[in-house]
Amino acid sequence: MRRAAWLRDPKRELWLMWYATLVFYNLYTVVFFILTRTQPPAAPWFDASQATAWFAHRHEGLLVGFSLIFVFGGLPMTSTALIAYSIRRMSVSRAFAYSYLILYAVSAVPGLMIICLAMTVGAMRPDRDPAIQHWLYDLGFLSFSGTMGVFLVGSLIWMVAILLDKNRVFPKWFGYLNLCNALTEVVVSPSWIVSHGVFSWNGTIAWWIDVVVFGLYTGVFITLLRNMIIREDFGTGPLPDLPARRPRTRAVAEVAS
Repeated sequence: MRRAAWLRDPKRELWLMWYATLVFYNLYTVVFFILTRTQPPAAPWFDASQATAWFAHRHEGLLVGFSLIFVFGGLPMTSTALIAYSIRRMSVSRAFAYSYLILYAVSAVPGLMIICLAMTVGAMRPDRDPAIQHWLYDLGFLSFSGTMGVFLVGSLIWMVAILLDKNRVFPKWFGYLNLCNALTEVVVSPSWIVSHGVFSWNGTIAWWIDVVVFGLYTGVFITLLRNMIIREDFGTGPLPDLPARRPRTRAVAEVAS
């Protein structure tokens, strides 16, 4: 009965995208922070021998971790699709949704896949020329940290759509939180130029502050997307409010009966 009810649920695709988004961000955390240990980023001032040693110390983790990304690399598009859906539900032009969708589809290549490819290639041949290993090391971290400008534009598109929207899909304060996220993506750009200090790719501003803001931002938008799905009525006007929660004692009594 439960399975049949799920298949008849008109929101089943939305919930599938939401759960896939949740799975991806948990997978991302495990792969980048635990398995491959590519985050927090290593030092941008490493020379060729140090970069080669870095690959050697993470050999198995890089191969196993990034193989998971290559298998499940399509999962990030679920959140992009769900966000594009949320923008289409707003009272703004569909151009906002399509622009966001295209920008994030393109940015997934430099923002995610290139670091996975570069680091995997570096780990595959530990006896390769250290100069080539050094090049792969720089390519991976610069592509991951230095291409945030593409995401910046997407955050601004979502922000403007939220602030112009009259259908109450998201609260207005979340539009300004998008601006905060966009500003953190701006300060990453100096990592292409400097190799030391707060603006290097592992610096206090370019990484540590950014990752805290992005972590909070991600948790907020995943929660708000869930609320949007609950509120969705498949109409064209303002979304209804979230249904009131039933008292816990009443819910327990109903289950018991």
